[in-house]
Amino acid sequence: QVQLVESGGGSVQAGGSLRLSCAVSGYRYSNYCMARFRQAPGKARERVARIFSAGTTTYADSVKGRFTISRANALNTLYLQMNSLKPEDTAMYFCAFDPEWTGCGSDSSRYNYLGQGTQVTVS
Repeated sequence: QVQLVESGGGSVQAGGSLRLSCAVSGYRYSNYCMARFRQAPGKARERVARIFSAGTTTYADSVKGRFTISRANALNTLYLQMNSLKPEDTAMYFCAFDPEWTGCGSDSSRYNYLGQGTQVTVS
């Protein structure tokens, strides 16, 4: 069974940085994709970034140039480096994992595996 364990959230002042981690275990797929979602109070959950096995990445317009998604294959860990944080980045951030053929779409409810979430607060 695939398990995702998230860490790295916290509180930071505007302009600061945080790095979120998501450790993955138990997967059997040779090709997979991973994504990061966030959900602010009263707002819909949105995909902020995703990465495919070959290293291809995509970002939401709201985070382009500030966030970087990466993966350490040897550690089976996904990272989201968040720089120049803004108060509007405040949200619960979720890690998602799926076989690559699914495409890691923008609807988190379609993912087979979702992390427990980690809170990011920017003041």
